[in-house]
Amino acid sequence: MQRIIGIDIGGTFTDFVEYDPATGAIADWKNPTTPSEPITGVLEGLGEVKDLQGVSKFRLGTTIATNALLTRRGAKIAYVTTEGFRDVPFIQRGNRRSHYDITWIKSRPLVKRANCYEVKERISAKGETVEPLDESSVRELAQKIRSEADIEAVAICTLFSYIDPGHEERIRELFREELPGIPVSISYDVLPKWKEYDRASTTIADAYLKPVVSRNFETIKERLDGIGIGDRIGVIKSNGGEATVDGAAAAPVQMVLSGPTGAVVATRALSKLTGIENLVTFDMGGTSTDCSTVVDAMEHMTTDFEVEWGLPIQVPMIDVHTIGAGGGSIAWVDKGGMLRMGPQSAGAEPGPACYGRGGEEATVTDANVVLGRINPAHFLGGKMALDADAAHRAVAAVGEKLGLKADEAAYAMLQIANNNMLGALHVVLLQRGLDPRDFTLVASGGAGPVHIGDLMSISGIPQGLVPNYPGQFSAFGFIMTDARVDRHRTVQQTSRAFDGARATEAMTELVNDAVSELRAQGYAQDIEIYRSIEARYLGQNHELELTVPTSDFSEEQIKDLWKRFHEEHEKRFSFSIPGETIETVNLKVVAVALSDKPKLPELAEAKGSPDAKGARKVRYEQGWIETPVYDRYSLLRGHEIAGPAVIEENSSVTVLQPGQSLTVDRLGNLKISA
Repeated sequence: MQRIIGIDIGGTFTDFVEYDPATGAIADWKNPTTPSEPITGVLEGLGEVKDLQGVSKFRLGTTIATNALLTRRGAKIAYVTTEGFRDVPFIQRGNRRSHYDITWIKSRPLVKRANCYEVKERISAKGETVEPLDESSVRELAQKIRSEADIEAVAICTLFSYIDPGHEERIRELFREELPGIPVSISYDVLPKWKEYDRASTTIADAYLKPVVSRNFETIKERLDGIGIGDRIGVIKSNGGEATVDGAAAAPVQMVLSGPTGAVVATRALSKLTGIENLVTFDMGGTSTDCSTVVDAMEHMTTDFEVEWGLPIQVPMIDVHTIGAGGGSIAWVDKGGMLRMGPQSAGAEPGPACYGRGGEEATVTDANVVLGRINPAHFLGGKMALDADAAHRAVAAVGEKLGLKADEAAYAMLQIANNNMLGALHVVLLQRGLDPRDFTLVASGGAGPVHIGDLMSISGIPQGLVPNYPGQFSAFGFIMTDARVDRHRTVQQTSRAFDGARATEAMTELVNDAVSELRAQGYAQDIEIYRSIEARYLGQNHELELTVPTSDFSEEQIKDLWKRFHEEHEKRFSFSIPGETIETVNLKVVAVALSDKPKLPELAEAKGSPDAKGARKVRYEQGWIETPVYDRYSLLRGHEIAGPAVIEENSSVTVLQPGQSLTVDRLGNLKISA
């Protein structure tokens, strides 16, 4: 294994983690994000690397696709579908966000209705050709789109193309002939699954992102080529796997959650290293907080993601719940005189008031400075001095509106921010039937360790863990990941008349497609294949996922499949219906090209108790308490600390509440007990 660097472009800071196998050393650092052109912040941060040419791989997590969707700054696209179905993206679903709000309006699709077109063709639900494709009308339509010079991409989604993609693929060929240079997305490549609206919405999102992502990646590659490393860049996808720059640009919808997945991948690695199987991630950065779970040492995958209410993107991705709560979240008082926190953020520019860059509004970071939790002279290991006076002025201004002293206002700000984050933890735990008492809370992000003690107290989670490199945990996850391709396809059948040959053919195609994509991106070694099938009792609305050992659906394997389905249904729902008809819906394949992983160094055994490097007053629920301060880099395996205490490191600060205790494990992780 050669040197590798993980890079996570966040809303406030860009994080870096470098692993050198020759020495076993892992270095971590931050650089302020440059929102106008993020690659500039990346290049500035890479300026700290000695012998840049000696690094074999750079893995980059980016929010380019995320931001384009959230801010609706994607391309102007055309949508092409079967005659009679152009309104599917606008009809959407039958449910409503606000059942009794007569002023509620559906989210606008990412395409204008005036740019939606129909073609004469029709495939039936059985894959039969009801109406042949009228190629002359397709060419005429392409010419019409060409006359509208501002169309930048095309999304094609025809009826039942997930069964037979022939018409979609031919329309794409004709469009490429007639519209050279305009990218085309077809639903069979993006999401070959049933549910017409979901498939259309996802394909539209892919086309909406293609020109934006391609332009940004061209700029990124050009700038990185300028320093000689453009050919060594890998991009992190929403499934936590790696892709090449060209591979990611070809399927930009796969990058919607590129950045936040890193912390989950790192938590999965942490689970295997520590033997703790159930972990819930709490990744609090400067702009947002991301929560997810690792259960039985595996991350939770989903295809249930929405850009806005009613705008689904159903590609496979790690299940991450994000809220607008971070160190830069701004305090404000609403019309009713109530204190609120976020989701507005001070971001990287101007940042919190304490950054001294012109920001005047109080943020979570300012509150932590006022309460003594963050040492203004030790921020980023002393590389960035904070303006404590500016923080006090900003927080005091909030306190004036509420009739509170500065420290009271600061503590109230943290309580509200903590409760916002508690809501995110409830979404990934309680709302999914998971008991918080069975989990360990993993705090990462620059602000996560500052709040871990608070969150443990109010969430009922008894154990906490602050990993190494918490402020760059996502970037650390990037150096621990593999190249990965997910392939799904709807193949509906029932146990009454299950066609094993049809299922075998479809599963084999999925495996071949996934492996081919990995090899096309340069990943040909150590490929592992995981197969599964989603099934349900006929008439149910949700499926159970069952692993499938091979692509060959032999008679014996089919019998075993039905047997295991009944058993899994009994296990999951406490009942089963032997003899009831089972319906198979989706076939799923995951292809992973394994990469060498860093070997983490172990700490020396402690002899005696750790020595505090100093003390300062810190505000807790009980009031101001003189609190010992420890240097994390001086802690050894087996060291124990009783709260209250503050443990400082370059990228973050761990605040231990009164009554809590901390133990250092063999790898240097801080294990906290309530």
